[in-house]
Amino acid sequence: MKASVIVFPGSNCDRDVKVALDKVLGPGSARMVWHGDASVPASDLIVVPGGFSYGDYLRCGAMAAHSPVMRDVVAKAKAGTPVIGICNGFQILTEAGLLPGVLMRNASLKFICRDVTLKVEQTDTLFTRTYRKGEVVTIPIAHAEGNYFADTDTLDRLEGEGRVVFRYVDAAGNATPEGNPNGAQRNIAGICDEKRRVLGMMPHPERLFEPMLGGTDGRRLFESLIAKAAA
Repeated sequence: MKASVIVFPGSNCDRDVKVALDKVLGPGSARMVWHGDASVPASDLIVVPGGFSYGDYLRCGAMAAHSPVMRDVVAKAKAGTPVIGICNGFQILTEAGLLPGVLMRNASLKFICRDVTLKVEQTDTLFTRTYRKGEVVTIPIAHAEGNYFADTDTLDRLEGEGRVVFRYVDAAGNATPEGNPNGAQRNIAGICDEKRRVLGMMPHPERLFEPMLGGTDGRRLFESLIAKAAA
C-alpha cells in the first residue's frame, strides 16, 4: 500500500504523518509530494497534513487549495482515491470543495494545543473500522481555527447521512459545551464525504501514535487502512 503526503510551504506535520504511515504500512510506504507538482503519483491514500500552509494568510487553507497539486488531489478523490485532511488539511479540503462547511477562528480567539476527548460516531469509514462505535478516545488538537461552521441544512444533512465521524465530548462521553474546545457547531471534530472515502478532522492522530508520545488512540486510524486492505 502506497501513500502520498502533500507538502505545502508551512506544513509542519508532514513528517509526523510519514513516520506513522511508514510504521503501519511498512518502511518507505509514504512519499512526500510537493505542492507545486502537477500530479500525485498513483497512490492508495493521499494525506493533506497539518501545519500553517502559506502562513495561514488570507484564510486558513484558502491559498493551499489552489496549489497546482490540489487539482489532481481533487480529481483523484472524486475518482475514488481515499483522502484524509488533518487540521490544516481539513481546512484545505473544505476550501477545495471536497468537504462542506468551513473552519473559523476558535470561539476563544486563542490558539489551543492540548489533548481532547472525542467520540467515534461512525465506524464504517476507511479510517475508523478498527474503533468501536461510541468509543471515547484521546487525540491532541493544535489550532487557532478549528471552529467548524456550516448552515443548518448542511449540518442536518451531515447528521442524517451519518457523516459526522468524530465529535468533541467531555470525559463522560457527552457532547457538552465544556467538552467543545473551539466552539464547533454540534461539537463536530471530523466529517466525511458521501462515499465515506474523504475524511477531514481537526485533531492530530499522528501525535498520539505510540506509547512514547503518551498514547496510542491515534494509531488505529492508520491501522484501519490495513484492515480495509485485508478485508
